[in-house]
Amino acid sequence: MEKKNVVKELATIFFIFMIGSIIGYIVEMIVCLVQKGYFESRQGLLYGPFTPVYGIGIIVYYIAFKFIKTRDKKKVFLITMLIGGLIEYLLSFLQEKIFGTVSWDYSNWILNINGRTTLIHCMYWGVAGILYTTFIETLIPRFEELLEKNSVKIITCCIAFLMFFNISLSTMAGIRQKERANGIPADTRFETFLDKRYPDEYMDKVFANKKLV
Repeated sequence: MEKKNVVKELATIFFIFMIGSIIGYIVEMIVCLVQKGYFESRQGLLYGPFTPVYGIGIIVYYIAFKFIKTRDKKKVFLITMLIGGLIEYLLSFLQEKIFGTVSWDYSNWILNINGRTTLIHCMYWGVAGILYTTFIETLIPRFEELLEKNSVKIITCCIAFLMFFNISLSTMAGIRQKERANGIPADTRFETFLDKRYPDEYMDKVFANKKLV
């Protein structure tokens, strides 16, 4: 693949990730409102309305449907049901191992798998797959056309840089919170900065739905 095409593909993947993360944040806020009767922070990063698990999920959908040619809704539902359930399980596992926290726990749900996903949530992912192939997939060629414009390329690069910073800082702040929970003191200036700028109270407010394990 030519360098130009590689850059275009990466930009497309980033575009898809952003769409999925924002949609995920909106969905989670609505679910929280329905279940609890009030809005609660459901963002997955320190800054912005982003829930990356959905962004990652939609990236996997994008890659998978480059090879899977069927758009039959029943088949799409079954395929994305399995893919989504696997993503949800793996991300829950990784979050627990890296940060010592979980943002969802379905242990009390029927037909759950180690509390990380359930049959009903896998079905939600299946519905999301149908929505992806029906609506979002049709937007991708339009975005790729926009990428031919230099102004769009510059804007995309700037947003990508800010998002990389956001993800990196969120990851480091999360790891540092885990270290504090384990009684590990800060031994660098940056860790001291993280402790002061992102103390447990701040982290618990931003990531209100997570809990230590």
